[in-house]
Amino acid sequence: MSETTRVVLVDDDPLVRSGLALILGGDPGLEVVASASDGVEALDVVARERPDVVLMDIRMPRLDGIETTRRLRDRRELRDVRVIVLTTFDTDDMIVEALRAGAAGFLLKDTPPARLVEAVRAAAAGEPTLSPRVAAHLIAAVTERSAPDGRQAAAARVDALTDREREVALAVARGLSNADIAAELYMSVPTVKTHVSRILTKLDAANRVQAAIVVHDAGLAAG
Repeated sequence: MSETTRVVLVDDDPLVRSGLALILGGDPGLEVVASASDGVEALDVVARERPDVVLMDIRMPRLDGIETTRRLRDRRELRDVRVIVLTTFDTDDMIVEALRAGAAGFLLKDTPPARLVEAVRAAAAGEPTLSPRVAAHLIAAVTERSAPDGRQAAAARVDALTDREREVALAVARGLSNADIAAELYMSVPTVKTHVSRILTKLDAANRVQAAIVVHDAGLAAG
């Protein structure tokens, strides 16, 4: 675990980029390898640098963070890059769209430095970057908008899970980390990771947040 997590910053405000670089650069396990001022530039920078994590602003000129995230997700060679979207308001409808586009989570721009570092580390490790409370709030918002045919499609995908995978998927939908799931379901953490990997494949989800949305769309998770 001594490997450095490589980060790209994407924000149209140079002061925000500088502040984020100072915060993340102060952690020996993180390295800010590049930055971009909008989505168009970000696509080139991310393709060139192949970072582990991208901190992506939502509102930007030329190409916003949602469409940029979607385009990164569509490029198979960049699917392992974890995108955390940045926003000013946690009620912003665009956050939901960003999660649908493939973002691994989101952070408010006033997130405390220690939490920011923790979230980047978590994203790089494939862990949730949303607290259970926030995850439930956002996923509920997505579920409310789900069309009947969308719910049917989600249910069909969930039907492909084994009983044990379904248990793990429900825990993921509650925002639990791998360690929490392991403790709750009496498994080892490596076993949980294996189940999560299979769940993402079967649900055609880019990350845990999208998997949680599918579970909620299927009507299996408590609100």
